[in-house]
Amino acid sequence: MSELRTERLLLRPWRESDLGPWAAMNADPEVRAHFPDVLTPEQSAASIARFQADIADRGWGWWALEVRATGEFIGFTGLDPVDEHMPFSGVEAGWRLARPAWGHGYATEAGAAALAFGFSTLGLPEILAMTTATNLRSQAVMRRLGMTRDPADDFDDPDVPDGPVRPNVLFRISAGAWRAVGQG
Repeated sequence: MSELRTERLLLRPWRESDLGPWAAMNADPEVRAHFPDVLTPEQSAASIARFQADIADRGWGWWALEVRATGEFIGFTGLDPVDEHMPFSGVEAGWRLARPAWGHGYATEAGAAALAFGFSTLGLPEILAMTTATNLRSQAVMRRLGMTRDPADDFDDPDVPDGPVRPNVLFRISAGAWRAVGQG
């Protein structure tokens, strides 16, 4: 699957033209407030290379996110296997948007498309989402998508040094729950 379409959005493979806005996004302290650091342009370019390789290998991953009406790049959304060193396993859904794209419902719309792909196309039994305990905006998206949190699943991110962005929350939704809320 090379791309997904929603009413307003296109989840698509990455293009060379995405590097500038992606690097600017990752250099924005507000966008990166729930991460240990902002990224350098080189780190942003390396992440795009990884994302492109995953999509080429699997047919899915972290897609570039574009507004269909304007062609504007606004961030990323998609699915990715959880890193092996995390205290749980599975496939996670995620999103990161540039500040001008906040507050328009794009993360929820794109996240819903990623969940639909994961359950309907990949046949996943469950999809996870994680964020810092302080990232209330992202947690609200997870709840709007029908995901639920069990505080017993909360964890400290092993990739992050001690500090305010280390404590994380884990949300889940099963294929059955997704179908039950009318998504499937």
